[in-house]
Amino acid sequence: MSKYETDIVVIAGGPAGLSAAVQAAEDGAKVILVEKSETVGGAANMGMGPLGIGTKYQQQQMHDITLEKAFRMMMEYTHYNIDGRLVKRYFEQSAETIEWLEGMGVEFEGAYKYFTKSEPTWHIVKTDQGIGARAASFMNRALYNKALELGVQVLLETPAKKILMEDGEVVGVRAADKDGNEFDIACRAAVIATGGAGANPEMIKEETGYIWGKDMFNFAIPGNVGDGIKMAWEAGGDHVPVRVEQAASNILGMGLPRAAGAMMNQPNLLVNYFGLRFMDEEQVQNRTYLSNAVSHQKDRTGFMIIDSSIARYYMKNGIDFVSLVDPEADVSEFGEAAKIAKEDPSLGLFVADSIEELAQMTGIDEENLVQTVEDYNHFCETYDAEFFKRREYMRPLVKAPYYACKIMPGGYGTVGGIRINENCEVCDSDFYPIPGLYAAGADACNLYDDSYMFLLPGNSMGWAVNSGRIAGMEAAALIQDLNE
Repeated sequence: MSKYETDIVVIAGGPAGLSAAVQAAEDGAKVILVEKSETVGGAANMGMGPLGIGTKYQQQQMHDITLEKAFRMMMEYTHYNIDGRLVKRYFEQSAETIEWLEGMGVEFEGAYKYFTKSEPTWHIVKTDQGIGARAASFMNRALYNKALELGVQVLLETPAKKILMEDGEVVGVRAADKDGNEFDIACRAAVIATGGAGANPEMIKEETGYIWGKDMFNFAIPGNVGDGIKMAWEAGGDHVPVRVEQAASNILGMGLPRAAGAMMNQPNLLVNYFGLRFMDEEQVQNRTYLSNAVSHQKDRTGFMIIDSSIARYYMKNGIDFVSLVDPEADVSEFGEAAKIAKEDPSLGLFVADSIEELAQMTGIDEENLVQTVEDYNHFCETYDAEFFKRREYMRPLVKAPYYACKIMPGGYGTVGGIRINENCEVCDSDFYPIPGLYAAGADACNLYDDSYMFLLPGNSMGWAVNSGRIAGMEAAALIQDLNE
């Protein structure tokens, strides 16, 4: 017997689930939202803001990113391996979504690029602490408050367990309270928005081949274990590829000052275990490109290498690439980081008095590395005949000590797993929608094929909010049709 009864159950309270709940409630549906943790917001509490195309901020800042330009960029970037109708609906709605959020009291700093080669689509949420990480928690709070204002019933510490089906249609959701006691919520539609499987190493290995902590270092937000994806599959949803939303990581210990990470994210010499370069290092600003490139090297590993003259240059003049995640990156403490690392090599910053010693410490082929450095230094004086890197980023390695750190695949969690259509309806293997079942956010994010679209920043959160809204409005429309 059901303990609760409602029109729509939203499973999980990240930005996708919160947006679905608010939109459905605005459209007249009764909504219950279940969330397994003690609070809402999920991984997005660490984020900064959503994508928007054609917004007033872009117009005010005289940016020329249009719906047509963004759509073509997305489709060409993915070689048309994605659903164009879904992308069009998402992008077309994104500017209005910014205004929708503003109607709840969310303010934005403006529209920004993530890095030089990207477009200014990232709408960073304004906070009382300036631009920086975790800004989106203010947006999540506004969505949560709006949901409560609209009468959404939020059940925290209440994980969903199963989508209940009868005659191929959704009739309820089985959940459990914090003591593990299961109960059913009768409903006619359910929206899955559980945030992917970034904290499920077994699922990551099974679906992608990567081994978390060995050759993959994505964020692992507690609770994001793929349970929503599995519920959709069990209910008849098609099993499509689960991928990691990749962005390369420096493998550095927490005991080092942040200056070490900022210093080793710059466009300097990058080699593999064979001591060979494998890309134009200017492209390291796009962490997805970098993650892809190192994924194809031995042990999925690259090494960023600088010398003391380069370190001094950055400490005096500032770094080349500054991320808005850390807009005031200060590398002045790199010397202190080097001292700490020399005493504790396990922290991942290698410090050596010669290129030969650096090769021995890291396991890089010594003979090749010596030759690569010699060639690279010559290119710095002439022209990068190997990968055509621009002269402004060519700095020779000429003075000890020399520093290196590993660069390996990382990312924000998993994306995809559930097939959906342009209405965010979960579809079976024959592409037919399952009546009453919807999915939004990371669980259903099949937009990037094999590479996260970093050129249009804010895409991850933009997709979460907009797909949540689409799922909410379509589920509410279904309820209205059933009531007529």
